[in-house]
Amino acid sequence: MFTVLENGGVFMYVILGVSLIALALFCERSSLLYLRLKLNMDKAFKRVMMPLERANYRGALEECARIETHPLGRILKAGLMKSDRKDKDIERAMEEKILSEVPKIKARINFLTLFANISTLLGLLGTIMGLITAFQSVSSANEAMKQEVLAQGISMAMLTTAAGLVVAIPCLVGFYILTNRTDFFMDQFEEKALAMANTLSALKRDGRI
Repeated sequence: MFTVLENGGVFMYVILGVSLIALALFCERSSLLYLRLKLNMDKAFKRVMMPLERANYRGALEECARIETHPLGRILKAGLMKSDRKDKDIERAMEEKILSEVPKIKARINFLTLFANISTLLGLLGTIMGLITAFQSVSSANEAMKQEVLAQGISMAMLTTAAGLVVAIPCLVGFYILTNRTDFFMDQFEEKALAMANTLSALKRDGRI
């Protein structure tokens, strides 16, 4: 590996640095989205709705408090805290909470596309510099060395191109994996918030809250 880095020139070390940063970012975001925010949201939502459907407002709040470390708990609680207000106020409270939670979930994921572009461009730049170096070296080298010098320059050019793509492709794959996960959370939040708003509206029409 060190031989490849040396043959690829200085751009290989820069691309390696970009890859390490991208890997650290992916691991940190994956840890949040797949481990720290791991929750069966359907079951948690049912536990909140069961007491609420019986007009047990306090019980519903207690269930929200149990999952308040998760964004879903905070979103549902925001709606419950406005249960004595108009339907629009309840919906607005949960929408505002969703809008405040989503940026935390999506934070820094877009950097993966940035790193993909940077690594690709660094690979292209390394290719151009390698070819320039090769042709300059050939023009000043003797006949016996020309073939070897040209081969070294082209090798440097191809290695940086390959390294840039090797980093860029996983970055893009990681970006789409994490983006799909955040989209899943957003869909769940909106679905659960709407269901709670409808339940609270029905309870108020029946005069039970």
